[in-house]
Amino acid sequence: MGPAGDDPVRFDVVPAESDDARWCLEHYYRELADRFADGFDPTAALPADAGAMTPPTGVFVVARVDARLVACGGVQSVGSGVADLKRMWVASDARGVGLGRRLLAELERHAGELEFSTLRLETNRALSEAIALYRSAGYREGAPHNDEPHADHWFSKELPPPARA
Repeated sequence: MGPAGDDPVRFDVVPAESDDARWCLEHYYRELADRFADGFDPTAALPADAGAMTPPTGVFVVARVDARLVACGGVQSVGSGVADLKRMWVASDARGVGLGRRLLAELERHAGELEFSTLRLETNRALSEAIALYRSAGYREGAPHNDEPHADHWFSKELPPPARA
């Protein structure tokens, strides 16, 4: 990535039911099916509610390099200052350059602006890169906070209050 202003990565908030979101999610689900020991069935997974990933209860973000979609993720309210991080994905050919960390920071920023104080997530043991990212970003592993059938690890993080101008 070049000097400031030359950053080829653009983050956009989009409707969670948009064509861009659906394209990213199809690739995300395909990758999970390939990587999980028992495959991945999106109909068995806890739902990510598109309506709940719309301000003021949440947000869905896609990342593009130039015009190419390379990542996505959502934030969905679960009540009283708590939100879940949902469907975070980075294309395999866009990994290794910090895009996942930047996407996570972008999602945390939006969660803070929506006045969530805690962000939670669950993930599968096959996603070792994601687990390492969450741990290095200050997420703490704890007891299960839901009954997601594909999850082996549950994390949460207290978010700082949003900066006020």
